[in-house]
Amino acid sequence: MSIEVLEESADTLASLEHRIGRVLELLSTLRTENQSLKEQLAGARLEHEEATKQLATGRQELTAAREQAKSAARELDELRVERKQVKTRIEKLLGQMDLLSDV
Repeated sequence: MSIEVLEESADTLASLEHRIGRVLELLSTLRTENQSLKEQLAGARLEHEEATKQLATGRQELTAAREQAKSAARELDELRVERKQVKTRIEKLLGQMDLLSDV
C-alpha cells in the first residue's frame, strides 16, 4: 500500500469518526429533548386533569346557582301575590273604617 492510500484511508476513517461523533451528540441531544418533552407532556396532562375537575365543579355550582335563582324567582312571585292580597285586604278594612267613621 502506498502512503497516499494510507493517508486517504486515515482521512476517511477520521471523517467517519467525526460523523459518528456528531451522530452521537445529536442522539444525546434528542434523548434529552425527548425526556424534557415527556416531562412537559406529563405536566400538561396533570394541568388538563385539574382543569377538567375545576370545570366539572364550576358546572355543578352553576347548576346549583340556577336552581337557587329559579327558587328565588318563584318565592318572589309568591310574595308579590301575597302582598297584593294583603294590600287588597287593608284597603277593604280601611274602606270599612271610613264607613264606621261616617256613622
